[in-house]
Amino acid sequence: MKILLADLENEVNGLNDIYREIAEKIGIEHTITIYKMFHGTQISFPSRLFSTKYTHKAIINEYNGKNVLQLAQKYDYSERSIWRILKSANNSEEDTYV
Repeated sequence: MKILLADLENEVNGLNDIYREIAEKIGIEHTITIYKMFHGTQISFPSRLFSTKYTHKAIINEYNGKNVLQLAQKYDYSERSIWRILKSANNSEEDTYV
């Protein structure tokens, strides 16, 4: 028996817990799309949305010599990590001149 989307539009409360949470945030239609794509699969989402490479490049590009604290807060890194990223970028630049 095929369940029609129209039959389920008001049936959010009948969904399993995780699907109900998703449906409450993004709607039943998108939840069904996610279900069709991934049902039966265990999924683990990385804690960061953007890749490390992308984030490090953004930090390096936005660094102005005195905004380490702001970058740390913006990208949810420690100040020490920001300094490490900047130092690594400087070392990479120096390697290209050798």
